[in-house]
Order: sequence, then C-alpha cells, then structure tokens
Amino acid sequence: MIATELHPRVLDSIDWVTFLFVLMLVLLALCKSLFETRFTDFIRLIVSDKYLKIYKDSSHLWSGFTLILFVVQMLSISFFMQLCLHQFYFTSKADGIVFIQLFTYSSVFVLSKFLIDKIIATAFSMEEFADQFNLQKASYRNYIALLLFPINVVLYYNESLPNLLFNVLIFLILTANLFTYLTSLKNHQNLLVGKLFYFILYLCALEIAPYYFLYYWFTKS
Repeated sequence: MIATELHPRVLDSIDWVTFLFVLMLVLLALCKSLFETRFTDFIRLIVSDKYLKIYKDSSHLWSGFTLILFVVQMLSISFFMQLCLHQFYFTSKADGIVFIQLFTYSSVFVLSKFLIDKIIATAFSMEEFADQFNLQKASYRNYIALLLFPINVVLYYNESLPNLLFNVLIFLILTANLFTYLTSLKNHQNLLVGKLFYFILYLCALEIAPYYFLYYWFTKS
C-alpha cells in the first residue's frame, strides 16, 4: 500500500506594489492618449519651457491632464517615502498599510495647503499670482514625480542598497524642488510688483510654516 503524505499548499501573497506600478503606467498611458500633444510638450519640460508658455492660464490647474499627473505624483512620492523609511529601518517596503497612510497624509497635506493658499491669496488680492504660481509648481513637481517613478521601480526590486544612494536622491529631489520654486518666482516677478509686502506674508504662511511644522512633527514622532 502506497503511503500518501499531504503537504500544505502555501500561496504567496499578492504583490500589491507590482499592481501599484501597473496602475501608474495605466494612468500615464491614459494621460498620453487623452492629451497627446500636451503630454509631448510636458516630457520636454526639462529642456524647454514651451509647455509653461502654452499652458500658463490658471484654468489648466484643474484640467484632467494636471489631475491625472497629480495622482501619479502622490503615488510616486508616497512610495519613495516608504522606500526611504524601509532603508532606515522604520518599516517594510511591502507594507501596504503604511503606504496607504503615507499616501493619505501626503494628499491631505497638499490639498489642505492648496485650500488655505486660495483663502489667503483671495484675502491678499493675489488670486492671479497664486493660481499661476501653483500651476507652475504643480507642473514641475509632476515632472519630478514622473522621473522618480522608474527610480522607485529599480529601488524596490533591489536589495542591500547603500544609505548614501538614498541620501543623494533625497538631496537631489529637495534641490530640484527648490530650483523649480525659485524658477516659478522668477517667471512671475512682474505680478509681484506693488504687492511685495503681501507676498512676504503669503510666503511665510504658505511656503515656510507648513513644511517647518511638518518637519517638527516628523522628527518628534
């Protein structure tokens, strides 16, 4: 008689990160399909300012193109944050709950900041500047997130990466954000003439204080 030995069948857990990457590719493909000409101009942003000159009207801030790329931006930035936390032993890079928390916190922070921005800009009679300024910032940050997407893929599927690599990437991202911020200010300097005092208040309230409190909260937590 042949003895039968049963072994438990172990099913691997679904790799949600792969689905996340596929979702981001689908969103980018959708964006390119719906806005082909605009997407072509957008990907050349690093070498040409044609995109900013063509789509400088504040109405483009709420266009489908900007909103789709904003979702990609939040997904890309949130996952990069999780990779950094994993690298420095705070969490696992495959923890879906942590990613949802990071995505939620980041989205709420950005959207809340934008809402307060609108209120303060209206109070200071700087609606035109605020809308155009936010549109340019959104364009630059969407582009940075687009470049960050393939980097996230490489970082996720590789183990034992040096901390120096992450430190360099964080430095480059912060530097790129600062550069794009200063570039946006330079492009809108004509709108600031006669409203310098209000702009300083706007700058302190919206562009310095939120990040300071976020840094303070993160370091204390």
